[in-house]
Amino acid sequence: MNPERSNVPLSYKTLACSHNLHMQIREEKEIYTFLLFMADPTPLLCQPNLPSYHTQEQPPSPTKKHHPSLGSTVELCIGEFNWSQFLQSVLVSVAWLFDAQQTFITVFTDALPSWHCTRADNACAAAAAALCDLPRESWAWDGPAHASTVSEWGLECANTVISGLPASSFFVGCLVGGFGLASLADSSLGRKNMLFFSCLLMGITSLLATLSSNIWIYSALKFLCGFARATISTSALVLATEIVGKRRRGQISAIGFFCFTIGFLSLPAMAYLNRSSSWRNLYLWTSITTIIYCILVKVFVMESPRWLLVRGRKEEAVATLKCITSVTQSNLDLAINNMSLKEETWNVDLFSALKILLQNKWSLRRLVSIMAIGIGIGLVYYGLPLGLQNLSFNLYLSVTFNALSELPSALIVFFFIDMFNRRTAILLFTILSGVFSLMSIIEVKPWNNLQIGFELISFFSACSAFNVYLIYTTELFPTCVRNSALSMARLAVVFGGAVSPMLVSAGRENKFLCYGVFGLVIGFSGGFGIFLPETKGRALCDTIDEEENKEKMAGNMLA
Repeated sequence: MNPERSNVPLSYKTLACSHNLHMQIREEKEIYTFLLFMADPTPLLCQPNLPSYHTQEQPPSPTKKHHPSLGSTVELCIGEFNWSQFLQSVLVSVAWLFDAQQTFITVFTDALPSWHCTRADNACAAAAAALCDLPRESWAWDGPAHASTVSEWGLECANTVISGLPASSFFVGCLVGGFGLASLADSSLGRKNMLFFSCLLMGITSLLATLSSNIWIYSALKFLCGFARATISTSALVLATEIVGKRRRGQISAIGFFCFTIGFLSLPAMAYLNRSSSWRNLYLWTSITTIIYCILVKVFVMESPRWLLVRGRKEEAVATLKCITSVTQSNLDLAINNMSLKEETWNVDLFSALKILLQNKWSLRRLVSIMAIGIGIGLVYYGLPLGLQNLSFNLYLSVTFNALSELPSALIVFFFIDMFNRRTAILLFTILSGVFSLMSIIEVKPWNNLQIGFELISFFSACSAFNVYLIYTTELFPTCVRNSALSMARLAVVFGGAVSPMLVSAGRENKFLCYGVFGLVIGFSGGFGIFLPETKGRALCDTIDEEENKEKMAGNMLA
């Protein structure tokens, strides 16, 4: 051993790291001591090593007492994963199913139906690719006119702006709703109420869509539907992850992804069974089930204990924790009263959480980076299913295959999320999606026959990136602004989706403007992950101060 090296003093980084580790262990030991102490049925006077309340010994000075943080207290109070937490998480995650149905329902309700010539002449057969160049009496729809909005309202020859107005209105509604409702789940309504009202409004507007008499009323209702839908998946994901400990957080998040896949898969089946009936039946079936689900949420779902504690509602938090953990109420009261909780002092208004995100440099940097990634993911995630019409493949089968490709992506996240470094996984999946999206434009034999395969691999990679992206976002921001941050991240994804229909339309003439641009954008966007910290295995923070301290600690260790 070199004697000179043995005399080198500890660096500041080592001391800081040791101190922080010591403080974290001390917090957990104190909470465990309180919980075990109160759970022991032996009378207090029979404890030989603990001071009696009847002695004259003075209690320790309050200024010297170390209080555990909110985050560490909640983690310990939630306890081991149990059936109550699992059932709550599943019930909350089912909201993703209805979200998926309303997101992709226009693929079938607003599709151009198949048609045939009614005149047996060469002129009609020669002009079969140009429907609008034929006299109306020379052709007819293969099915009933009310099977699609296009055939019912005579939109087959309308310009692209009018024919795409319902889908565009939906995405614009998502943008407006994502921005306008972003912070309500953090500030005043909470996660449960935000989920309930969003699902209820989405179900009601979908039900009213069945009464639409023209495309203008229909588009207005689609805007309202998108407005309501904007915060469903974010509220469901945040609520599901905040009622379990960090050990099961990744797997619980994947339940929502499975439900979204089921909702996506249900559409081709329902559309195929409804192919001889009105498009209105699709909205009727999906809206009624959504409204029934809202009733279940109102009755059985509990609010996030983390959010309740941050808002200073300790009694409700204890009642919620009592329902999802085996720890007794007296122990919960003691642990929560002993913790250090600096209540948030910001005003409760619509944009209060967003103000906090923007006024701190570390949160602003994270928000900008995560939204840049989201734009690329959203462009491909929403654009590839819309672009299936540009491929020579059966629409029902291609949508089904795309929906099925979400299943293995959810399985990968469910089983391997604890092994993933978040930044590495997002970078890997975005590059993979970009490469295969670019390969989808190849039209040289025999590669042109593999276009649908390349498209499926690209969509699978985009789905996997999207799933990791949502989990990563929930881990990057504290409880007091988590829902707002996730809403803004989803807003970026929807913005990418809103741009994709224009690229899909341009891709009918030049596929590079569709799949080529998709590949370049998503491949480039994944690189913004280098500006974000890694969160694998890290406990969730609940207040701004907690997150800032971790940010400073990370900066000191890198210095």
